Amino acid sequence: MQGIVRVVLVSLASAIAFAGAKVASDLPRSTTAGMVEVIVQFKARPTDDLLRQVRTAGHIRRQYQAIPAVHMTVPVSMIETIAADPAVAYVSPDRTATNFLDITTQSVKANWFWPTGLTGTNVGVAVIDSGVAPKTDLWSEDGATPRIVYRHSFVSGPDNFDAYGHGTHVAGIIAANGAASRGPSYSHLMKGVAPNANIIDLQVLDANGSGRVSDVIAAIDQAIALKNTYNIRVINLSLGHPVYESFALDPLCQAVEAAWKAGITVVVAAGNMGRDNSLGTDGYATITSPGNDPYVITVGAMNANYTPWRGDDKIASYSSKGPSAVDHVVKPDIVAPGNGVVSLLASTECTLATRYPDTLVSSSTLQDGALGNSHDYFKLSGTSMATPVVSGAVALMLQQNSKLTPDQVKARLMKTAGKSFARFSVASDMLASASYNSQSDIFTVGAGYLDIESALSNSDLANFQALSPVAVYDAATKKVSLVSAQSVVRGDSAVWGDAIVWGDAIVWGDAIVWGDAIVWGDSSMAGFAIVWGDTVKFSGGLQPAALNNGDK
Repeated sequence: MQGIVRVVLVSLASAIAFAGAKVASDLPRSTTAGMVEVIVQFKARPTDDLLRQVRTAGHIRRQYQAIPAVHMTVPVSMIETIAADPAVAYVSPDRTATNFLDITTQSVKANWFWPTGLTGTNVGVAVIDSGVAPKTDLWSEDGATPRIVYRHSFVSGPDNFDAYGHGTHVAGIIAANGAASRGPSYSHLMKGVAPNANIIDLQVLDANGSGRVSDVIAAIDQAIALKNTYNIRVINLSLGHPVYESFALDPLCQAVEAAWKAGITVVVAAGNMGRDNSLGTDGYATITSPGNDPYVITVGAMNANYTPWRGDDKIASYSSKGPSAVDHVVKPDIVAPGNGVVSLLASTECTLATRYPDTLVSSSTLQDGALGNSHDYFKLSGTSMATPVVSGAVALMLQQNSKLTPDQVKARLMKTAGKSFARFSVASDMLASASYNSQSDIFTVGAGYLDIESALSNSDLANFQALSPVAVYDAATKKVSLVSAQSVVRGDSAVWGDAIVWGDAIVWGDAIVWGDAIVWGDSSMAGFAIVWGDTVKFSGGLQPAALNNGDK
């Protein structure tokens, strides 16, 4: 096997000339001093002998399993030498990976329908969050009229629009029109899923992202009261708290049910506790309230892997899993992109931007030749970010057919969701070396991956309450089955049959699809009592469902 050392000794000049074609154009030239992090791809999986020779040029930080490649730290002067080895296919920089809004909208196919006029026009979406700053992306296309049509703060203290920064980011995912990223020098047009929808700003979280359930319930009340005034058809709740009791007793759950029954589709974050194994549940039974309510659409997060195509997408490791504690409601209902999403930045002084500077994005990643960090956009991860993707999708559906009920919206979204997933996936923490294993069972991905094209192309009208079913564990057979919350849920098998909504591969494959045997199969295991018992041991208060250190 020819290696780097041999190539250099035999023909340095000819090797370096050949290497130029195998070096990415955005890597520094060999005359530049210093070190650089690179990804070295090989033509075939490297042998131990080849890796030993590669190490003479720099430090191997990681060898990948999915592709024949390594992550290295090397002197700039060695880049062309590495590329000259005939076993090397390509050398590229360890670029900053960012899941821009244009990637998010393309992943769920929202952009396919904008040219037809489906942009969420005249649909009101209530964002119950930390407030929404009046960014140019949230004005009308001509810049003459604000699309934040109403705002009210339930938080005591001075009125500050969005001191925390979470709500503005959420609103941008729903309805940004890309005004601050439009022009020939911009490489990304940062449009939300429904870029002409109206925003109703109901602030319940303070500058530290803290809030009271009482304020959230008051905001839901306000949204119901203003429903006809501002055509509020969607409520986005990218927040929650751990489950402490049955949804039938939880006042926050009761409030979202009231909104649902008033004709408002309520879209709720699943929570970000999917990595939590402190109680031996492998992240199962960590859905937060009010996402545990069977009425609402509960959203888990996918990692779009920084590409607009779906084939390389996988579940985000932090996305909370079902069934819900106490009631065992099957959640989440659906999943959508939520990892590393770049959306609107309230201000560079907002708490999230100052406390977590890694959330800021370089202006040069958005605009050619720009310097410093962007004042308009930044990056967050979490089910908080996946939730507004679905809220935007609902706005498009309601513009297309304003007569749809919340139950019809939910049934259609779940039926048309993509059902194809890799059975197992592995993710790494963005800031740490820890890795997490996930499997695409019904309690992790729900009914599937949001597909706006399929939802808008479908015309089914469910004639029942689309309540999420309950999971029941049979101790004798050690199997889990779905039980309808009420008989009318399965009233139309063509629309809501088990195989149609959940997909055979997701539900009925084999025991492993339902989850790890530690959780489901042995009542002597620690996690079993937590998942299937009637007591709750999780703690914590109301919080936004954003996780700044997302998956790689």
